[in-house]
Amino acid sequence: MAHQRAGSLLTPPTSESEGQGAPSAITKSTSPISSAMSEDEGSSEDNDQHSTADSSTATDDKDDCETIEAFKQRLTHWFEQMMFVSGETAEPSAETTWMIEEIVREQVVEMLTQATTLANRRGSRSISIVDLIFQIRHDRAKVSRLKTFLSWKDVRKNVKDSDDKGGGDAGDVGDFDEAAGGVNPSAPQKASGNKKAKMILPWEVQSFYAEQVPERDDEEDEEEEEQNEATLARLASADERTRNMTKDEYVYWSDCRQASFTFRKNKRFREWAGFGTIVDSKPNDDVVDILGFLTFEIVQTLTEEALKVKAAEDLANKKANGGRGDQDTMKKRKREGCNLFEMPEEGRAPVQPRHVREGFRRLQAVPNRYKFMRQGFAGMRTPLRLI
Repeated sequence: MAHQRAGSLLTPPTSESEGQGAPSAITKSTSPISSAMSEDEGSSEDNDQHSTADSSTATDDKDDCETIEAFKQRLTHWFEQMMFVSGETAEPSAETTWMIEEIVREQVVEMLTQATTLANRRGSRSISIVDLIFQIRHDRAKVSRLKTFLSWKDVRKNVKDSDDKGGGDAGDVGDFDEAAGGVNPSAPQKASGNKKAKMILPWEVQSFYAEQVPERDDEEDEEEEEQNEATLARLASADERTRNMTKDEYVYWSDCRQASFTFRKNKRFREWAGFGTIVDSKPNDDVVDILGFLTFEIVQTLTEEALKVKAAEDLANKKANGGRGDQDTMKKRKREGCNLFEMPEEGRAPVQPRHVREGFRRLQAVPNRYKFMRQGFAGMRTPLRLI
């Protein structure tokens, strides 16, 4: 079971067995939306791989100058920053950070393995962004956030191309259809004004038809509504945390929000993720960017679940102590003027490895809506579930 997987993470790493992480680079590449839905032909894949190799040569040279030890230190710092943004206010221990890193890397390896299998079924030698999105298709809110990420990436790319050419209205995302050279049911639909292009995936009903119903300005689909709910909840939590911050604290908060595995870091991230061992072909920049986006989502989800476990444990300890709470935690209070129902951030104990293990176990549990289809599989080892 998934609990057995988490049990293998009990022992902290030695200097030779720590997580081998590496960031990637956002370099100039083809449109991720339009190229995602095109046919995977052998000749086009070779051309994409050659263009990706040329565009990432400069970044790879910079990564070659970085030692493994320096990269490991930066990787640990990135994980701590992402955990801080996700709600972990205290400084986590080295064992906790290492455990989250190992779980995240296991998830990335599983995603690449499944993506390679899907690409082989399509007769393709390299994976595409559709192979990655297909694995999270049931999480509509996450898919919607990923679509928004890709749409804004194309907008920035078009604006940059327009500036390089010295004029022209290349910032209109509706030009995607014109660049596609015809009607493509899987390509993004032409948008008017400053509206972002809409990405239609091959397994969606809209992709079955060559003509699409024009959208109204006040129309929102279910995916966008779910995305807005999750986004508003996170924004409300971030607003509550930053409300009483000083200028220096908010500068640090903003710096942590910009932490990324894939910004101007290419070679080391590919090595850490398993490119070259799990995936033989060299990935294009869009695949690496999406993988970095999903990696951040995994860190955020795992941290939030671990915080829920810790909150439940603190509440149980408080009830067991007759409402007095954890005495060790109470002694750590440094801030004055806090309300009666919330401890100051400095007084909170950090997330422990046991909280991460329990949170990971909960995330690996099979949802109730799928249990009726698993009759006779009780006690059997289940495959790894993607967070």
